[in-house]
Amino acid sequence: MTIQSTQMAGSSRDTMPKGQGDLTIEGHGIEPIPETGRYGVPSRTFTVWFTSNMVPAAFAIGLLAPILGLGWWTGLLAILLGNLVGCILPALLSALGPSTGMAQMPMARLPFGKSIVLPGILLWIVTVAWDAINAFFGAYAIMILTNNVVPFPVGVFLIILCQAVLSIVGYEAVHLFARYASIALAILFAVVTLDVAPHMNFALADVGGFSIGMFVLMTTAIASFNLGWSLYASDYSRYLPVNSSKPHIAIWTYVGLFISAAWLEILGLAVFGALGSEADASHQIYSLVGGGFIGALAMIAIVVGTVAVNAINDYTGSLSVLAAGLRIWRPASALVVGVVSFGAALWLYYGDFYSSFENWLLLVTYWVGPWLGIVVVDWLMRKGKFHEATVVSFSLLPSGRNAFIALVVGFIVSIPFMNQTLFEGPGAIALNGADITYYVGFVVAAVIYWVAETSIGRTSVAEA
Repeated sequence: MTIQSTQMAGSSRDTMPKGQGDLTIEGHGIEPIPETGRYGVPSRTFTVWFTSNMVPAAFAIGLLAPILGLGWWTGLLAILLGNLVGCILPALLSALGPSTGMAQMPMARLPFGKSIVLPGILLWIVTVAWDAINAFFGAYAIMILTNNVVPFPVGVFLIILCQAVLSIVGYEAVHLFARYASIALAILFAVVTLDVAPHMNFALADVGGFSIGMFVLMTTAIASFNLGWSLYASDYSRYLPVNSSKPHIAIWTYVGLFISAAWLEILGLAVFGALGSEADASHQIYSLVGGGFIGALAMIAIVVGTVAVNAINDYTGSLSVLAAGLRIWRPASALVVGVVSFGAALWLYYGDFYSSFENWLLLVTYWVGPWLGIVVVDWLMRKGKFHEATVVSFSLLPSGRNAFIALVVGFIVSIPFMNQTLFEGPGAIALNGADITYYVGFVVAAVIYWVAETSIGRTSVAEA
């Protein structure tokens, strides 16, 4: 397939960066990036995905292991296993970016057709949810840095303002900031890790003995943290040249996600016993390093990491509503995501954060399993072939009925296996608390979609 832009040539609103360092505001929407507009190297995917997980949310997930009753060794195994599994699909989908020149949710129009409205809006909600969670930590870090001179709402506003600027400028701004932020974050968190080393407890025991149910639940929570990036994957590789090495893109993406997530999650697990009673990870990290200069460095790292990951969220959010069929200029869409995230972060602040955090982590991504099953099966079936004009124009899209049914049924069938504070299904109870929702949803939706497309009739975008 030769990729050509379908927007009006020369349109002042269809601007694109022309190379690394070009901070032209990206007005270009979900149309495939033309081959003449491609640039960059596969290693760029490492820095954007490395910064995506260098945030207190990863540290907080590590804290869940002891809360669920796991000790050092079982918690460590859950973290490693969860990340080994959770990074696979984001890496594979990231490698598809150069082949299509399309962002991830717009690419999902292939199986979903007009029914892309549902997953497109759901992804928008996911980006807002993660924006709020990350901004929560970042705002507390600003409060600590300024000795509470800057109140929480103002801290949230500053975080949202910085991330909004990056996401409005678009693809190149996100990549460029991630490049330098990854270096700074690696150095800053290395200093913090060395400083808290004396507080690490490698003898932490399982509470009440080993529980396979809690182990699986922890592994699922860990995997979901990276599986969620599958919804964003090709957004940050679509400008790469068509002949870019797919294995290199997948490897750089996988390594970036795995190292960053595992690093902070293991750190949270290792220092669990030394933490104070503060409710958020920013205060806990500050207390661990004893404040002072190292504490300030840690808070700076949290602020930088928060801005970086939320810019990624906002940029993807701006594309998801376009994929759903909303006709709005992409930069304006990015601004809307930031504004809504501000309100969501304040809601977290005035509620029970840790309960909300665990619920959001699972609830906002439970549908990702069925979605992934459908997207993966569809790509394998069509072998990368599709009519570009059909997938770009919402009015030309087929119904996507098969994908919609597979998504809904896959989600419904997986409900009995859910386990979080709002609801524990009978399947999870029978498995001693183990949450296998993602895996059930993936398999069920994949099978239903394949059967429907091959036996009942195609409702997806036609192959080229």
